Amino acid sequence: MDRGGAMEADPFHNAKEDEHMDAQTFKAGKMKMIQPDSLKDPKLDKLKEVLLGWINESLKAEHIVVQSVEEDLYDGLVLHHLLARFAGVHLTLEEMALTASAQIRKLEAVLEELEKRLEQQDTKWDVSLIHKKDLLATLHLLVAMVTRFQPEVELPSNVKVQVVVLEVSRTGIQSDVQTEVLTEDRRDNAQEVSDTTDDPMEQLMDMEVKQTMLNFVNKTMAGVGLQVSDLDQQFSDGVILLLLIGQLEGFFIPLSDFRLTPDSHEHMLHNVSLALSLLADLGLQVSAVQAQDVVSQDVAGTLKVLYALFRKHGG
Repeated sequence: MDRGGAMEADPFHNAKEDEHMDAQTFKAGKMKMIQPDSLKDPKLDKLKEVLLGWINESLKAEHIVVQSVEEDLYDGLVLHHLLARFAGVHLTLEEMALTASAQIRKLEAVLEELEKRLEQQDTKWDVSLIHKKDLLATLHLLVAMVTRFQPEVELPSNVKVQVVVLEVSRTGIQSDVQTEVLTEDRRDNAQEVSDTTDDPMEQLMDMEVKQTMLNFVNKTMAGVGLQVSDLDQQFSDGVILLLLIGQLEGFFIPLSDFRLTPDSHEHMLHNVSLALSLLADLGLQVSAVQAQDVVSQDVAGTLKVLYALFRKHGG
């Protein structure tokens, strides 16, 4: 990671020839290692590329550049900044943990807060694995974070790796080869996508979810005396969307920056474009949504924008 000096390590180097493997390396007497053939899988490379892009885009305003999924997350600094960005949690921790004990303490605090929000029953990572730069555990953690905080980010579908599971016992070491799923197959997951679309947000067309978005907006805007009854039509000029962003994020958008009473298609496009630009600056990427979609009262486009805000502030 770029913290004032260049990285010399290979970005996705998994096998460390000088790594000493002893009983303490294993979690609960077990260790998982990705098989070399799986490390060459283009889908795994694509997943790492997307995750790197997500981290760097999310932390661009803080001038943090991550070059390696495996090498740059072990000390807790990047995870701490992501926690602050997406969950609004600012822990009182030293910025740069230089010793192993300080890094572990920082990771413990950050992962504890993350896991409260990820709500995973069976976590596939822990402090020790992340600190030891375990690629498999780190990928599981990042995928869980993207899925929870920015589900609109399109991760490669159906990414699987073959892993060797080593188990230490008093009688020796036993090994087994298993398949580990990193991302689900969207075609088989009705909660993510239907059989006729590649859009993981299609389920937002459901009326119950639409009502949830409506309640979220009205609860937020109650403080300024605004009520919304039609998400599609009332958001098409961008005014309420801009006010909603300002209300949720706690900042004032100067009236000179947008049209409070837009009276043309051009003015509406300007307002919505500004809203989408603000969302991008906040790290809330809304994939495949153009300003024209919202202006033209496209239901799916409008819901995607609102859902991005809902996941951060109302989920």
